[in-house]
Amino acid sequence: MVDELTQQRSSRQVAYWLLTGVGMIVIQVLLGGITRLTESGLSITEWKPLTGALPPMNDLAWQAEFDKYKLTDQFRYVHQHFSLSDFKFIFFWEWFHRSWARLMGLVFLVGFLYFLARKKFGKGMVKPMIVLFLLGGLQGAIGWLMVKSGLVPEKYFVGHVELATHFVAAMGLLCYTIWFALQLLIVPGQLVKSASLKNFLVAITVVLIPQLVYGAFMAGLKAGAVAPTWPDINGHFLPAQINRLEPWLNNLWANEYAIQFIHRGLAYLLFIMVLAWWYRSGCVKDKKLFSRFRTSLLLTMIIQIILGILTVLNATSPRLLVFLGVSHQFVAMTLLSLVVVLLFLNRRNLAA
Repeated sequence: MVDELTQQRSSRQVAYWLLTGVGMIVIQVLLGGITRLTESGLSITEWKPLTGALPPMNDLAWQAEFDKYKLTDQFRYVHQHFSLSDFKFIFFWEWFHRSWARLMGLVFLVGFLYFLARKKFGKGMVKPMIVLFLLGGLQGAIGWLMVKSGLVPEKYFVGHVELATHFVAAMGLLCYTIWFALQLLIVPGQLVKSASLKNFLVAITVVLIPQLVYGAFMAGLKAGAVAPTWPDINGHFLPAQINRLEPWLNNLWANEYAIQFIHRGLAYLLFIMVLAWWYRSGCVKDKKLFSRFRTSLLLTMIIQIILGILTVLNATSPRLLVFLGVSHQFVAMTLLSLVVVLLFLNRRNLAA
């Protein structure tokens, strides 16, 4: 009994450490959103995992970094009016984004070594931890490839496909960490065993994933600015420009009008699905944790729809767009996290 209680206490400690990591991942993604919306992502033109941890420490070093940035087409064609002070502003956000990633890696590494040394890890924990580190490393590599996609001739910003890949990889890391923590916190009595509700949640997830991808496309291509109207798209339900690219399939990933139309359509579909699932899941009784997250899912979906509308309507207002865009991104992560928790709670047993 003592050993069992000790293991339960250790599992909770590991879970809280993982949830700290979840919070840091959320902040990292939000910093990435600010970096993108302030057009800061190409301000640091080199990848220096260790020596790049410190910003320039004197005027000469700042000028050297600014001179490197001046070689990019973003500076030549978009920010040619920038002073050194303007450059320092965008440099800060990219540096902060990278520095937070370093800090996050350090928190995971120190925590892993501490719990390993104190023998806090139970059976089956070490391998998932290794997977966690691999996913974190992969996310860093994708991030640098994304930056490199904008450091080529005739490119003024990072590629929207690379941006979406970076974002989806971050969401994968977020979901994996949440799931891992839940395995250490949830007890069998909190589970809900309903195959129909679980299948419905899976269907919601299948729609949510491409919606997140198209949200990244919207940000990467600044697609909101081509039609900052609602409920119509520049006065039309189906804009004529939706088929302007050839071959036609290119419209699905490179046409701002088509991307905005798809993003809106998936949002409406998700709202209907979440509302229907919330109504159907009302049959579950005496499961307080499930009920709490069930209601949170619907409320979050409503907030996300409202934020999405406001973000589109203010897509041409730079200051409002940063606030609304990052808020929209935060609520999207919250929505995904709630779906993950509800999927976990809707299981036959903890080992399934």
